[in-house]
Amino acid sequence: MGTPDYAVASLKSLVEEGYPVVGVVTQPDKPKGRKRIPTPSPVKVYAQSMNLPLFQPEKLRRAEEVERILSVKPTLIITAAYGQILPKTLLDAPPFGAINLHASLLPKYRGGAPIHYALLNGEKETGVTLMRMTPELDAGDILAQERIPIGERDTVGDLFGKLTELAARLLLKTLPDYLEGKITPIPQDHSQATYAPNIKKEEEWLDFSKPAKDLYNQIRAFNPWPGAYTKILGERIKVWWSEIGEGSFREEPGTILHLGDEGIQVATGEGILVLKEIQPAGKRKMDAASFLRGNTVLAKGMKFADKDEERSA
Repeated sequence: MGTPDYAVASLKSLVEEGYPVVGVVTQPDKPKGRKRIPTPSPVKVYAQSMNLPLFQPEKLRRAEEVERILSVKPTLIITAAYGQILPKTLLDAPPFGAINLHASLLPKYRGGAPIHYALLNGEKETGVTLMRMTPELDAGDILAQERIPIGERDTVGDLFGKLTELAARLLLKTLPDYLEGKITPIPQDHSQATYAPNIKKEEEWLDFSKPAKDLYNQIRAFNPWPGAYTKILGERIKVWWSEIGEGSFREEPGTILHLGDEGIQVATGEGILVLKEIQPAGKRKMDAASFLRGNTVLAKGMKFADKDEERSA
């Protein structure tokens, strides 16, 4: 059971290793693009390419949907970024239960956006946890866990790719011992649990009253999705990349301190943030120098919109 590419790699590894996949469950097709065209998930695309039985329940709380899934008689359910909470009836039915590949070092960052939050909080390492599923959110006993370092310039896209590969390897490495009963599950230390809820729209806004280091982490945590945004002269701008600058200033947070080939230097609540790669609304992604060559209105002393201005816009 899964939805994005993070789940495809593990599903593919199971198929290639000859595990009998009796069914694949993924989210219903979602509308995408300006024309809102229904688009299948990456897991659905792969499952159809392999002619695997496919289920796309709208709500797993419906008993008939659970019965349809259990009709293929799974001996084990494996989930990876599926996107819906599994009912207890589904967790308890297979002889080997249900296990989950979570993209964090549990008990830290339980929830739907663990990779984003690891970057937002400036973590130096992350990893994948294979755990038994319980009705509580990501609180099951740990079967296996592997760590990787987070690079100073890693984005959420970079980490997503690394953890996708790690999850597939950890699953194949652990599954034989799990099925033979050779693994003793380790309970999580619930007192150390932290949470990583799905990112809300308002969290994409760059609040320059925050320290430059936090804004730098936010930009790489939201690159390439959902994106970190600011606005100046009424124009919404996505910031793809930034660096932390040097120097002192007295201007208010959000004020442009300098414009040049090295980027757009902006005052923050603590330190200078240099906007290096941006994308104005309706235009392509470009480096700041290219943006400035086509924009002679922007000037030193102008101020990016603060959070209150964005809310009232």
